[in-house]
Amino acid sequence: MFQRFILAVQQSSLTAEQKRQALNAVARDTTSGFLSAMRKLLMLSGAAAMIFLGLMFIKPELADKFKDLSPFAEAEEVASEATPAPDLAALMQTPSKNTSDKPNVAEDDAKMLGNQRQQQWVTNWLSKRYRVATDATNMLVSAAYLTAKEIKLDPLLILSVMAIESGLNPFAESPVGAQGLMQVMSKVHQEKFEEMGGVKAALNPVANIKVGALILKDYVSRTGSVEAGLKMYVGASAFENDSGYGSRVLTEYKRLKDVSAGKNVPTTFSAAPAPVARPAESTPAGKTDPVEAKAKTSVPKDQVAAL
Repeated sequence: MFQRFILAVQQSSLTAEQKRQALNAVARDTTSGFLSAMRKLLMLSGAAAMIFLGLMFIKPELADKFKDLSPFAEAEEVASEATPAPDLAALMQTPSKNTSDKPNVAEDDAKMLGNQRQQQWVTNWLSKRYRVATDATNMLVSAAYLTAKEIKLDPLLILSVMAIESGLNPFAESPVGAQGLMQVMSKVHQEKFEEMGGVKAALNPVANIKVGALILKDYVSRTGSVEAGLKMYVGASAFENDSGYGSRVLTEYKRLKDVSAGKNVPTTFSAAPAPVARPAESTPAGKTDPVEAKAKTSVPKDQVAAL
């Protein structure tokens, strides 16, 4: 259409000056119209972006849905399937002493850490479930995964113990002196905190996670099973039962494993898990070897917080 207009002007009886002015006027009008249309388009795009951000603020789960529409989501899903969530039983097995059977370290680390998307799912779920700021939860989850890689323990088990013990509160402290995320008896395990700044580091989230995870791994190795290790960790090894502590931790572990696999897991249940209240007569996380305890009575059920 524009070319036909130029041809018509050139074939008209107008003078050269009049033709030039006519073409300049058309060029100005065309450019002005194009710029005006672009400004309106940008305004509409900005308004749409603001609405979109507002919707994601109100409903954070929409962000994950839009991420799934990304062409890169499929590639991440393939990577996720290639590095599945770590299996608790396999990770707790004692490694073979035969050097020819030594596993690939890089491959084991990849399985231990999963991928960034799995960690993000775990972070978002824990943040909503325990009502902790996402940034703070992200730091705790990252610390747990890095500790898991270092000591070869399932990060989801570490996070499950943190959740049940303290509700992800790094400043939690029990009446018997158990402190921090993993509710460690810092006065009993002073030597473990020495290289981290002393017992005052018990309320340092990174130090508390590392020491608590080391204690937990030691107990699992000594008892031969995760269930018995958890019973020893809560200080109920000398009693008939742990009043459901191990069951609560493993239930939370199963939920986190489902979350890390991309499953839709509710964040609210009949009641939110409360921090563990250890009975006075039981052994708090690593205080003494429960084998030496002589008490044979069971832990009173009313002294342990129910899930």
